[in-house]
Amino acid sequence: MSKINQIAWDDTVLPFQLDRSSIRGRVVRLDGVLDHILSRHDYPPAVSAMVAEIALLTALIGPTVKLRWKLSLQVRGTGAIRTLAADYYAPEGEGKPARIRAWASFDAERLDARPPFEQIGEGYFAVLIDQGPGSTPYQGITPLAGGSLSSCAQTYFAQSEQLPTRFQLASGQSRLSGQDAQWRAGGMMLQTLPGNPAQPTEGGSGEGGLIEAADILQGSESEDWNRANILLDTVETLELIGPSVGPTDLLLRLFHEETPRVFDAHKVEFGCSCSADRVRGTLSIYSAKDIAHMTTPEGIVTADCQFCGAHYEFDPASLGFEATVDAEGNPLPEGGSASNKAAE
Repeated sequence: MSKINQIAWDDTVLPFQLDRSSIRGRVVRLDGVLDHILSRHDYPPAVSAMVAEIALLTALIGPTVKLRWKLSLQVRGTGAIRTLAADYYAPEGEGKPARIRAWASFDAERLDARPPFEQIGEGYFAVLIDQGPGSTPYQGITPLAGGSLSSCAQTYFAQSEQLPTRFQLASGQSRLSGQDAQWRAGGMMLQTLPGNPAQPTEGGSGEGGLIEAADILQGSESEDWNRANILLDTVETLELIGPSVGPTDLLLRLFHEETPRVFDAHKVEFGCSCSADRVRGTLSIYSAKDIAHMTTPEGIVTADCQFCGAHYEFDPASLGFEATVDAEGNPLPEGGSASNKAAE
């Protein structure tokens, strides 16, 4: 694979369909995007692995939704890794890239040598879809089970959508000749096309009675699904993350007998929606007394974006519903509020 082809597939999502099996899917490569996300935080290896996994899942799931604004994946646990969050922002127009961001919170003193997923503890995996102003956000939740975030996502689709889904993900740091080590990641998603799946009446065969693909598919559909999964099991880590094997070559290697058909690839980039106005809007519900408690000894209110690391500083008098000056420090008319205006 040439250097030019390698760059062409960096930070892309390639949709495909297996015509013989009536299965759709996506191949994702996150190179610069993941390196950008992880390089802004000094995460321990276990936390980096979980952030990489949730970023890959977000990149694969986001394009499957007819999305006008944002899809979010969130994980909350009782273990050393407390929170994982990732957002996928839909492209703003034809030919525009989608945007991804991801972040984690953790208790460094509680991290140990166990596999990363086990260090999340008990908790839940949530999928949130926000189609923007005028819509009601959707939220689907599934328990943490199956030994990986991928398994949790598979359970979500089986439980909530009755769509058998499979993820195969890989990530790590690699060093090309003459370059510094850089994060690279890749993954593949398989999913049956929507149809008329069976409806389990007494729970599923998975952990804790959760529904799995075997509980939904029957007959030839089950045979097609099992065959595609057996083929996917043969994929190697270096084939997923590259750079020596391109996604189209990988699909041909794995599924040449399933008649793979590819569609236009989509670019993704790192993107964050934080801004000073958004922070002001968030703080608009607080009184002057509340804002005073947030004020530092230096006489300012600060805020840091957990996703991108952006740092914001504000004049306390410009915040909350009792603000007396606007963002530029100009006096507000009586009854005015700079924060409320920003929120609007």
